[in-house]
Amino acid sequence: MRIRDKEVRVISQDGEQLGIMSSKEAMKLARAADLDLVKIAPTAKPPVCKIIDYGKYRYELARKEKEAKKKQRTMEVKEVRLSPNIDPNDLNTKANQARKFISKGDKVKVTLRFRGREMAHVNYSKQILDSFCEKLEDIAVVDKPPKMEGRSMVMFLSEKR
Repeated sequence: MRIRDKEVRVISQDGEQLGIMSSKEAMKLARAADLDLVKIAPTAKPPVCKIIDYGKYRYELARKEKEAKKKQRTMEVKEVRLSPNIDPNDLNTKANQARKFISKGDKVKVTLRFRGREMAHVNYSKQILDSFCEKLEDIAVVDKPPKMEGRSMVMFLSEKR
């Protein structure tokens, strides 16, 4: 690929500035060093070019990208299911389970499933979800408050920042 700009700022392979020159002169310098002229900052005025080995440059970019990907962490949504007639000890167990998920950095979806005639006691179940939140309020914050979705009530929790 050709560098079509009239003037470019040139940087040598050791990183020192060679100044602003025509792109033809810069190409001659690069050929003399048996290297390539690579445009590093095309949006700058004038564009910045560096005299380097292009293959090595591409390899370095790929390596940096791979490193950045390695450090990235994907956030998963873990689900904790409750029922309207849950025992307080079972609620504590589920809260501890949710605490583990949140401490690992995942979001937690708390689902309260209603079966049969349990739909008549929806207002009581909101209290269950509130007490669940209270048990985790030291490490978690409510992303989406409790909301009815069909036959279940759903709430999302995530890590406190």
